[in-house]
Amino acid sequence: MAVSAPRPTGIDELLERVRSGYTRIGAREAYAAYRAGEALLVDIRYQALRERDGLIPGALVVERNELEWRLDPQGSHRAAEATSHELRVVVVCNEGYASSLAAASLHQLGLHRATDLIGGFQAWKAAGHPVEPA
Repeated sequence: MAVSAPRPTGIDELLERVRSGYTRIGAREAYAAYRAGEALLVDIRYQALRERDGLIPGALVVERNELEWRLDPQGSHRAAEATSHELRVVVVCNEGYASSLAAASLHQLGLHRATDLIGGFQAWKAAGHPVEPA
């Protein structure tokens, strides 16, 4: 008798599952944590979106496909800002979807304080927080 394959997980279910593993934050809280020096904002948007919409001043820009290599404190390709597994990282994508998956991936690397910005860059901009041209 053949064993059937497990039911595939849809993206909505996957997002719900990974988001249940940490607390997401809004634009106001992310801005306050950044200003207080308590969080590293990491912009994973692709270049065309950064050029179109601008940048968050002081955010570390890391393409999504390099994120784990650049933020692993033990990695040979880490960014200078990746100093500890205790680092509070706030991942920012365009609208807050890809950043959820990215934050979950950082948790798997031991960055247990990683989170993402609800609504992404668009929420940051709508809240009136600083944005500069790319």
